[in-house]
Amino acid sequence: MLPKSKEKTIAENAPKLEWDSQNFWVKVAKNIKKDYWLYIFVIPAMIWYAVFCYAPMGGIVTAFKKFTGFSSVADAPWVGLKWFEQFFASYYSKTIIRNTIIVSLYSLSTFILPIIFALLINEVAHERLKKTIQTIMYAPHFISMVVMVSILSLFFNGDYGLINQMIEALGGESHSYLTDPNAYRHLYVWSGVWQQLGWNSVIYVAALSAVDPSLHEAASLDGATRIQRIIHINIPTIMPTIVIMLIMRVGNIMSVGGDKAILMLNSLNAETAELIATYVYNRGLLAGDYGIGTAVGLFTNVINLIMLLTVNWISSKISETSLL
Repeated sequence: MLPKSKEKTIAENAPKLEWDSQNFWVKVAKNIKKDYWLYIFVIPAMIWYAVFCYAPMGGIVTAFKKFTGFSSVADAPWVGLKWFEQFFASYYSKTIIRNTIIVSLYSLSTFILPIIFALLINEVAHERLKKTIQTIMYAPHFISMVVMVSILSLFFNGDYGLINQMIEALGGESHSYLTDPNAYRHLYVWSGVWQQLGWNSVIYVAALSAVDPSLHEAASLDGATRIQRIIHINIPTIMPTIVIMLIMRVGNIMSVGGDKAILMLNSLNAETAELIATYVYNRGLLAGDYGIGTAVGLFTNVINLIMLLTVNWISSKISETSLL
């Protein structure tokens, strides 16, 4: 270990790194000129984000104005935090927030399933069988939510559902699962697992392809079993990917819902099926209360941002893996 005086001398004599903006932009220009076709392919994605993600952000001011749609947002009168106060003072706010958190945490508990599937599919030696299984598991991802909820209706409808027909054939009584508040969360989460399991495993399968085969060969020579090789070689290799995906998943913890939640919602299961996403849709769009719809949406995004930054900070301290 060097003395402190020696370390100070080395630090003082070390070359100082200065920011050369001109040289930086020259390098950027050279890279763009060299790989301009790649940048051309990126342009449509940049336009999409600019038009549909960044441009609408100006509408956030609607959360603090009384906007009715009959005049411009700029002409609408300011109301301050009225819409936020109205939402949190409403009878349904606690129920809606609780339902959203429960469904989100329930969905988050299935986060490990695509990882397990990727680890299992990686162990299939027969390449043709492996590709067949992957194709079968990827296919449900491309089913639209309308078709997905229709499939749920065909299976779980109280009158003509396949599951109820099987139960009645075995001497049991039929049950309307789609209108049962207690069944809603299970149907929502596990239908999502079935639909997205294969697709969510793609990134883990890709990460597993980076595992050095020589590590498995060396471990096999040392007598390691297949399970031991998965635990001590495969999982540590894809752990940074797992951490990043978990951070992004937690960052969307209040955004659960969307099309499927709206399609599955009915007056009988609203006790557990009414989520923030469905409330914003029904109150903000259908009822025309744009101010409160925007306010609730802004509230959920702020919570998502706080969760994202918090989990990202914790991850950087524990595992040195983070988004930044």
